[in-house]
Amino acid sequence: MDAKTEPKVKILSSETLSKRFVHLQKLTVEHETLSGGRQTVVREIHDHGNAATILLYDPRRRSVILVRQLRVPPVLNGDDGFMIEMPAGLLDKDDPLTAIIREAMEETGYRIERADYLFDAYMSPGTLTERVSFFAAEIDITQKAGRGGGLEEEGEDIEILEMPLDEAYEMIGTGKISDGKTIMLLQWAKMKYGD
Repeated sequence: MDAKTEPKVKILSSETLSKRFVHLQKLTVEHETLSGGRQTVVREIHDHGNAATILLYDPRRRSVILVRQLRVPPVLNGDDGFMIEMPAGLLDKDDPLTAIIREAMEETGYRIERADYLFDAYMSPGTLTERVSFFAAEIDITQKAGRGGGLEEEGEDIEILEMPLDEAYEMIGTGKISDGKTIMLLQWAKMKYGD
């Protein structure tokens, strides 16, 4: 078979290195190069499923709901690990809209009746299979339907934060918000709701 009929990317082998919370695989991949040749590379791929995230915005108060929780990987990079983020979670076999409605209630206590789909994004496509679906919903912060804070049986210990959109947006520049999905949603919110 000549190079013109070969698929652009071909997985030659796959080896499972670990399969617990995440599925870690070692893949050997052959692909077409820019010069028209072919090359073989070996990559370790982390798969824990796809996710969804949501911007919860109160237009009357011009504020957003964020969550703060421990994330261990930032600790390994020398940060304190308590990240301020938009509510998010894995799909767990649900479609993205169903999953984010569930996650918003579990993490924040806000029941979402309707959410607008914005876009999908790969957050770290060099090693992660995770595709994140982004949503936005307008809420009335005074109409909280549940406790929030996450699921105790999943070890979640989530602090719920309300802050003005402008203040949250400024926290990007100071480094107090460094989560990629949160930065993207705050930038989207500034374009949509900013002065």
